[in-house]
Amino acid sequence: MESVELKVEMVGLHEKRLRKCLSKLKGIEKVEVDGNSQRVVVTGYAHRNKILKAIRRGGLKAEFWSAHNELLNAYTVASASYGNLRFNNFNFF
Repeated sequence: MESVELKVEMVGLHEKRLRKCLSKLKGIEKVEVDGNSQRVVVTGYAHRNKILKAIRRGGLKAEFWSAHNELLNAYTVASASYGNLRFNNFNFF
């Protein structure tokens, strides 16, 4: 059994469309979707290129997950948390 990690751009109800596209393929055992990082892990016996092709046929933008995506995800999480920090307003003059 093989696990394939993909980066899929999902907005709103795209998870349902993603699962429907993958349900048509034979050999897929489990699909894990992380909406925050737009990461999808597909476990089964289907070939990785067929999985990618099925998702793209469903109208979703997808690519294989790479170390570059991992760095981008870490950067967006860090920048989002930095933007939420609030500083006390002090008047020095």
